[in-house]
Amino acid sequence: MTDRLRQYLPAIAVFVGGIVMWELVVRGLSIQRFLLPPPTDIAATLIEQWPRLSQAGINTLIEAIGGFAIGLAAGVVVALATVRFAFARGALMPFAIAANAVPIVAFAPIMNNWFGVTSPVSKMMIVAVLVFFPVMINTVRGLLSAEPAALEMMRSYAASEVQTFRKVRVPAALPFFFTALKVGATLSLIGAIVGEYFGGSNLVLGRVIVESASFLRFSEAWAAIVIVSAMGIGFYLVILGIERLVMPWHASVRSTAP
Repeated sequence: MTDRLRQYLPAIAVFVGGIVMWELVVRGLSIQRFLLPPPTDIAATLIEQWPRLSQAGINTLIEAIGGFAIGLAAGVVVALATVRFAFARGALMPFAIAANAVPIVAFAPIMNNWFGVTSPVSKMMIVAVLVFFPVMINTVRGLLSAEPAALEMMRSYAASEVQTFRKVRVPAALPFFFTALKVGATLSLIGAIVGEYFGGSNLVLGRVIVESASFLRFSEAWAAIVIVSAMGIGFYLVILGIERLVMPWHASVRSTAP
């Protein structure tokens, strides 16, 4: 426990110091609250508006997790097809790269038009587009990164393709796969918020931020941003915990273990 606390102490010190500095600078330089509200105002608004902000946070998180699941499933399926079939690699990879190159703000109005502005499905599909590419490309790279000597050994023992896949390719791909999941965890919240900027229910964080800023309630907008940041960190930590449970043998996990 002491080692774990020592490991996170620098981050905690920077966070607390940054909050204190923020408060002192805003009050010492008399910065107008509509430009940058002090942390105490944001905390007070967070407490006062907690029922509304927490419900909006839950709705946004549902959109993010739903889109994350869709993008994850699609990315894994396309990656498996790409690795298994050479023609799929040539047919699907250009479309995946092209989809990743399109700015997310271009997808948002289209998805809202297809699935409905107020429907959470439109936001989920925006998130799915963001999550799809890192999952697909990292899974492909991981599955193809298996050691040739290990593959040759499996063939020498007359192992089937399924056995080779399960015993060699999947363990080799897991570090790449979890890297994609950690990237996707943060992208999922970004995609949900961007989708909400272009319309949606009033009880989601993206709309709360837009409407609060429009009516100069900047402490409320910052409170919503704090909730989004906390959810993003929490989602990332959940993926990190699953990674440690699934692959405790990997060097990256052992090096961060207490």
